[in-house]
Amino acid sequence: MSARSKARTRALEVLFEAEQRSMSPLESLRSRREKTDQVINPYTMDLVEGVIAKQEQIDEFLGTYSQGWPLERMPAVDRIILRLGSWELLYNDDVPDKVAISEAVELAKSLSTDESPAFINGLLSRLHELKDSLLA
Repeated sequence: MSARSKARTRALEVLFEAEQRSMSPLESLRSRREKTDQVINPYTMDLVEGVIAKQEQIDEFLGTYSQGWPLERMPAVDRIILRLGSWELLYNDDVPDKVAISEAVELAKSLSTDESPAFINGLLSRLHELKDSLLA
């Protein structure tokens, strides 16, 4: 597993823990640093901070284009994978768009339901098609 793939997994863990415990993701990161000997990859920080900064806009896009699946009804893991994938796809020019989608699908394959990879692929692919107009 590449360093960036590991960073994505760690960012998902941090965001999931924060949501489940009703705490800020930055508190979750701080707690991990203080209570474990986990090394936090700088890209994990970029992902977490990026999702935090753009979450309102990302959630709006996801809610608009997720045909019949409001964010609140999505499994938490899928919602967080979609936020991470959306941030990389829309706001991180260092990651090729197809890599952002592929990495999100791989996370879903390993951490979510059998239906989740196709759903995540479809929704992120739709955002990819609309990227220029979404960011205009």
